Amino acid sequence: MSRVISTLDWRGAGAPGQAIVLRAARVLDPRAGIDAAHDVVIRDGRIAELATSGSAEPVNAEVIDADGLVAVPAFFDPHVHLRTPGREDKEDIETGSRAAAAGGYCGIIGMANTVPPVETPAAIESLRERAQVDATVPVGFVATVTRGMRGEELTDMAELADAGAVGFSDDGVPVQNARVMRRALQYQALAGLQIALHEEDPHLSGSGVMHEGQISALLGMTGIPSVSESTMIARDCALAAYENARIHVQHLSARESVEVIAAAKAAGVQVTCEATPHHLALTEEEVRSLDSRFKMNPPLRSEDDRQALIEAVRSGLIDTIATDHAPHTLEDKEVPFEEAAMGVTGLETAFSVLNTDLVVPGVLDLAIVVERLSAGAAAFGFELPSLAPDSEANVALINLDAEWQAGSDGWESRSENSCFAGRQLTGRSMLTIVAGQVAFRQRSFAMGVA
Repeated sequence: MSRVISTLDWRGAGAPGQAIVLRAARVLDPRAGIDAAHDVVIRDGRIAELATSGSAEPVNAEVIDADGLVAVPAFFDPHVHLRTPGREDKEDIETGSRAAAAGGYCGIIGMANTVPPVETPAAIESLRERAQVDATVPVGFVATVTRGMRGEELTDMAELADAGAVGFSDDGVPVQNARVMRRALQYQALAGLQIALHEEDPHLSGSGVMHEGQISALLGMTGIPSVSESTMIARDCALAAYENARIHVQHLSARESVEVIAAAKAAGVQVTCEATPHHLALTEEEVRSLDSRFKMNPPLRSEDDRQALIEAVRSGLIDTIATDHAPHTLEDKEVPFEEAAMGVTGLETAFSVLNTDLVVPGVLDLAIVVERLSAGAAAFGFELPSLAPDSEANVALINLDAEWQAGSDGWESRSENSCFAGRQLTGRSMLTIVAGQVAFRQRSFAMGVA
């Protein structure tokens, strides 16, 4: 990467101030090889010390009783829709970043498919200025790859990078023209930033509203075949290999896509990829209910596809877990399934869903889930969260035993189109620390000043 972005640079965070001690926490940082009980001492925005449990004697510090809780590197989501500018009735920087903090995130990347799309240096500068005032956690913003997301003419990538864009994406639509995609990869070298790709062949997906298979046939709905995703991934991996460029593939949903990524990585292609909690936890079976909260793009697919994604997360073939947090109004969703908008929220439930459906049953180790939830930072130039001494103090304090019903006490997000609303979940982030400062706290929490 041409630069590493530090959360300590965000809004004066990390400046000298009151220290924090997480007393007697289980510290789990798989990236640093840490899994033991410690007092986590935070000072001046950094992990000052991992002291023997119960031994830290800080002065003028907030002491948080973390006995029985797990301190992990805070999560980082490289794929979030903040709907700003243009659709602040769905979400904005304040509500979206607050939802992120509630979910244990220390940073997010906002997509560019807004109204109008983010495609000029002035737009990037304006968003960054607003985030400095409104955001609860650091927010990076991508700009579009093509003007108007029409897939015809490239944006001024170098100028956008100079203005502070952290990457490029036409997420929501693919770059259909292979010639334009190749040129984008060539210009990427000048900008030095990541290109994140929504992979879909619209000629194959057409007007589909769910996964193409037996259930779509039973319901009489037009399906989206998994090959519409995998063939575009194959094309762009081939172009990236030819241009010696790097790409990030968004929201994998199908076994065929996993197989293409595996072949590309084996061939040395510089490709990273992500999967969402909903694709890891749910299948097309949910659509039998005709509940539009289960409508998203790519769609929920078969159990075989889900198992392929889980195995790819386990092996590390899928580099990171991203939510594709996509808020919509009730009016967008409370219509017949075929007419409803695609997309679901996810920031506030991501860890809890993965813990409930994959960790508790023993499908995935907790360490794998924790590592994958923060790994997306590297793809866009942010420092990887860690709890090793002298790291930036980005911490999620988790109660693995917490039982709660998603949405029962409201949402921090402005929208409530969660496909997990009403579900009983196990495990919840109780406290989020960003650059040494408490960004979110679940109601009252044990604390004191020493």
